[in-house]
Amino acid sequence: MKINGIRVDYRQPKKDRQGAKQTYQDENLLNRQFKQEKLNQVWVTDTTELTYGTANKVRLHAILDLYGQRPAAWLISPTETREAAIKVFNQAAKASGTTPEMIHTDRGAAYTSTNYNEALRQEKVRHSLSAPGTPADNAVMEHWWADFKSIWLEHRPKAQTLAELQEQVRAGIMYFTNQFISAKRNDQTVAEYYHDLVR
Repeated sequence: MKINGIRVDYRQPKKDRQGAKQTYQDENLLNRQFKQEKLNQVWVTDTTELTYGTANKVRLHAILDLYGQRPAAWLISPTETREAAIKVFNQAAKASGTTPEMIHTDRGAAYTSTNYNEALRQEKVRHSLSAPGTPADNAVMEHWWADFKSIWLEHRPKAQTLAELQEQVRAGIMYFTNQFISAKRNDQTVAEYYHDLVR
């Protein structure tokens, strides 16, 4: 603004970048401790975009147990919503017969929503959050998506319908559970790794 030719400068308040950084660090409870020694101690979750037909897009939600990277649940929804995030969490809890001590997510709107966090609080599940724009904070989930797409989906015919895509995803989850071997599991499949744990 100018008054009588004199420019009036307003001092802009400085952003508390250090304080924000500390908040993000405090909220990242997992802190990249991806190796867990207990079943259902920590779950990680995320969504990724899939396509079918000519230009149809959907979101694939998945939850992994960090102990052995077991796919605990998955869900396909039209968009990324808090309702879908809660639904796949409930599916994982039902399939596992329990809830985790902690779940780690990014800062997507579905995961930072009041409804999602209230659902976690009701189950006494601590919520760990990645720092903004830091996929490495959820590296296990990111790597799993990359493997799922490059090892499985890219070698399947392009799904033309939603039903075909759902079947491809279902078969892929079964493959990564019962056939895919990883050195991180002592060259075992997820199913073998969990069988050794519970027997």
